Amino acid sequence: MSTPPIIIKKVKKVVAGHHGGSWKVAYADFLAGMMTFFLLMWLITIMEPKQKAQIAAYFRKFNIFKKAGISMLMEYYKSGKITSYKLKTISQEIPPVRSKGELFKKIVETHLKSLKEHVLINIEEKKKIVRLEIVELLNKPLFVSGSAELTPEAKKILAVFAKELKDMPITIEVEGHTDAVPSRRGKLGNWELSTARALSAMLELEKNGIPPKKIRSVAGYADNFPLFKDNPLDPRNRRITLVIKFQKFIPISQKTEKITTH
Repeated sequence: MSTPPIIIKKVKKVVAGHHGGSWKVAYADFLAGMMTFFLLMWLITIMEPKQKAQIAAYFRKFNIFKKAGISMLMEYYKSGKITSYKLKTISQEIPPVRSKGELFKKIVETHLKSLKEHVLINIEEKKKIVRLEIVELLNKPLFVSGSAELTPEAKKILAVFAKELKDMPITIEVEGHTDAVPSRRGKLGNWELSTARALSAMLELEKNGIPPKKIRSVAGYADNFPLFKDNPLDPRNRRITLVIKFQKFIPISQKTEKITTH
């Protein structure tokens, strides 16, 4: 009589198989990420246009690799030495603001003679500020109607100012302003329009050689700060303002020592 075969069954146990596992952790992370994303979108929608413009300008200039020291590492691998540098600051008095204001007036008379009615120059000596007001005139706009697209005249004015400003020890604040005429239905509101136009002016300045680090802020103020307060509907209240602030010093780099790494 033959012996029946012995059958051995091996069951492989899977930890957290059908009712658990790492996929649940991944799914939870996905849901958390989506909730964070939608929360961010909600926060953006409730921001004022000028806040959006300032954040956009910050991230446009942000660079995670800036001053990362890559060149120093490359120098070490090639020569085994690292050269360090110290900054020496030469103090200077702020140049007389009134004379700078007069300089801009001469620039307008020389290079923008046909467009000089578009430019108003305000000098604030106590604050060491010169305000270059680039204004619209009746039937002579700086932007395409209802948009942030610069006209050729506006581009020419900004290009001339950029050429003079790019090498000066200054910072620039770019402001957008509208008149008090309510925006038409279906088009941008005055807040959005003034902010978008300020951003367009900033981009045009950078296109013509202004270093991004010199532009400290970009903002739209709608019709809250009219240039001609007696008539809020005056077309000259529709304008771009360049707030020029002069600096007290110019940093100069000087080579000081070399360090040999063992």
